[in-house]
Amino acid sequence: MYFWSGVDRDPSTVVRVRQLVEDAVAKGARLVTGGTSEGVICAPTLVDRVTREMALFHEESFGPLLGIIRAVDDEEALAIANDTEYGLTAAVHSRDIGRALGLAERIESGMCHINGPTVQDEAHMPFGGVKASGFGRFGGRAGLDFFTEQRWISIQRAPRHYPF
Repeated sequence: MYFWSGVDRDPSTVVRVRQLVEDAVAKGARLVTGGTSEGVICAPTLVDRVTREMALFHEESFGPLLGIIRAVDDEEALAIANDTEYGLTAAVHSRDIGRALGLAERIESGMCHINGPTVQDEAHMPFGGVKASGFGRFGGRAGLDFFTEQRWISIQRAPRHYPF
């Protein structure tokens, strides 16, 4: 199974994904699956044991690429999740919904999904990130409010009687 590397089928995205994978593997990560491409099409790629020393840890790929970063406990996982300049969306997976909710509330992201994928979009819900991952919100009332500038223009056609 292969996926487009980018919306506009830009070959630079394929090069970028390949560079992120090569950098990670050269620095000790393990390629689990994928890592191949054909033209502007990338295979879904999974890289395990990603660390802070790798570009994949810090950079968005905009391709079908997922890095696995291991944590010893919830606090380390939270520190890893927030150790980025980006903050569009996140996900927490757990059998313990209360524990997952506690983590989700502390993750710095515009959206956080519990036991679901990070790629979700519903027209009536606000969609947008924090940090370097967005400006404002799209969708629903939040989008209308953000992208609408309310103004008041009045016209006085006759002299006003003062005091009002």
